[in-house]
Amino acid sequence: METNEFEKGKIFSLNDSVEYASGGILSKTVLKKETGNISLFSFAKGEALSEHTAPFDAMIQVVDGKGEVIIGGKSFFLDAGQGIIMPANITHAVKAAERFKMVLTMIKS
Repeated sequence: METNEFEKGKIFSLNDSVEYASGGILSKTVLKKETGNISLFSFAKGEALSEHTAPFDAMIQVVDGKGEVIIGGKSFFLDAGQGIIMPANITHAVKAAERFKMVLTMIKS
C-alpha cells in the first residue's frame, strides 16, 4: 500500500521538505493516524486558507517566513520558530503575510 507520509526512521528537514509554489499553497502529509495528523504547508505571499472551524484543537508552527493566523476574529502574526494553538469549534483562518511554511498538527479527541 502506497502512502504519502514521510518515510519513517529517516532524518528530514521540515523547511526543505516542501517547496514554494508561485501563487499557490502546497501541502504534504508528515504523518496521518486515526487519532490525528501532521501536515506541512507552504504558502505563496497573499495566499490563504479561508475561515472555517474544526472539531479538534490544532497547533500551527511556523517553519519559515511569516504568517497571519486569525482566531475568532483576532489576528496573530507568527514568525519562524513561533506557534499557536487554534481551539476546537472557534473560527480560524491562515494568511500569508509573506511567503511562509508551517506545520499543522491536529489531535483528535
